[in-house]
Amino acid sequence: MIKKIVYIGIDLFYPALSELAGLCEIGQIVTCKTDNVTEFNREICHYAEEHHIPLKIGKITAADLDDWSSRGFDLIICGGYYHRIPIREKEKIPIVNIHPSLLPKGRGAWPMPVAILQGDTVSGITIHKMSEEFDEGDILLQKEVPIYADDNLETLTMRMRKQLPELMRQLIQDFEQLWKSARVQGEGEYLKMPEEKDWTVTSAMDCREADKILRAFWGYECIYRNGNDKFELIYGRIRREEAPGSITFPIKDGEIIADRVRKI
Repeated sequence: MIKKIVYIGIDLFYPALSELAGLCEIGQIVTCKTDNVTEFNREICHYAEEHHIPLKIGKITAADLDDWSSRGFDLIICGGYYHRIPIREKEKIPIVNIHPSLLPKGRGAWPMPVAILQGDTVSGITIHKMSEEFDEGDILLQKEVPIYADDNLETLTMRMRKQLPELMRQLIQDFEQLWKSARVQGEGEYLKMPEEKDWTVTSAMDCREADKILRAFWGYECIYRNGNDKFELIYGRIRREEAPGSITFPIKDGEIIADRVRKI
């Protein structure tokens, strides 16, 4: 029976933490520094402070894992974390990870933008054992999530977040059986981490191509290039009607406007 857990993560999967709080004791919270502009840890930190739960910000060490074991923690759950956790071959506490794809497809640090760029019609959430190799641990639970033609990164993320409460309930209530019957992933694919070229829009692109990039990285910095001019855009979107007074960025058959603009 799972009674006491460590929760690791940023705000990306915060609904997992809020649901877990009603299912077991959260005895330790760990997060990492974020910019709190495009990625956030405010909800996680506020929850720890409000409920007087010990909070660690930074890298987890083997000494942390040993300490949590000696203090009687039953499970470690990770939901978005920048640093590698030092998993050992025979870890004393089970560690599971929340991953935003249907493993073994979509291994890697940031599969959601890639799914939109590729035109995928389905993705999902996977709860899996954390292993020494990234995203290769045995699968405990999965839930499919559709990707619609007009989805952006925010709408897809919100659809995934809605699956987390049910998955956390299943995980805690049926943990022993899920752990014993976990499914080996087998051969899969690692997605390359997106690079600047992937989130760059140029004046030579048409609306369809530019729109896909802007939706895939919605909420994050996209680059717009026109000759020697280079701008950073956040919440950029295609506009087909005129709106005097706005800063616009021309493309082949339309223009882009954005909520935040910075010339580079």
